[in-house]
Amino acid sequence: MTKTIAFVVYPGLTPLDLVGPLQVLSALASLDPSYRVVVVGRDLSPVGTDTPLRLAPSHTFAQVTAPDVVLVPGGAAPTMTALTDQHLLDWLRQAATTAETVASVCTGSLLLGAAGLLEGRRATTHWGMRGLLPKFGAIPVAERWVSDGPFLTGAGVSAGIDLALHLVEQLVGAELARTVQLFIEYDPQPPLGGIDWGSVDYPAFEPHARRMLTTGLADHPDLLARLLS
Repeated sequence: MTKTIAFVVYPGLTPLDLVGPLQVLSALASLDPSYRVVVVGRDLSPVGTDTPLRLAPSHTFAQVTAPDVVLVPGGAAPTMTALTDQHLLDWLRQAATTAETVASVCTGSLLLGAAGLLEGRRATTHWGMRGLLPKFGAIPVAERWVSDGPFLTGAGVSAGIDLALHLVEQLVGAELARTVQLFIEYDPQPPLGGIDWGSVDYPAFEPHARRMLTTGLADHPDLLARLLS
């Protein structure tokens, strides 16, 4: 029986949050035909992103009601707006009843939280937005990815590739996961080296986070006040 891996799109998402893991899981599907990959949205219209790129779903939410794996990307202010998208949140709640794994990248975990799926669970998100996770009952963790029951959350943007390779290992084992890693030649060697997390100025990001919230939730003052409190 074919298992369905569903990637979620909504207006304003960050493309790499979706496309990085999508490439990883698509490589899995090409190697193991027992998996298929779909991209789901409210309808089949292309959606804008936080870059000039637009993305078109392959299926609607109504066409994919019982996926085996779900992955939700994040973004900036538009993702804050999506926290109030009841159509999207309802689909996530329904999908979570059947999925073996519900995953997110970056602020996509806030969407899982808004859907009521992370209550009492360990989770991560972009480093500058981890403080919002407790607002949804989640326990924030400063890790590249975090697994808690059927939920798998990743840190910011590029962490989605690591999360996806970890997910492949969970699904089919380390050997095939290494093959996927080789196929996509994922061998990161950042020219400036790794991030020195001890030197990150967390307070300096707070005004940016506040702007994201106030822009994205301008029409939803109650939720905005809750998240800023």
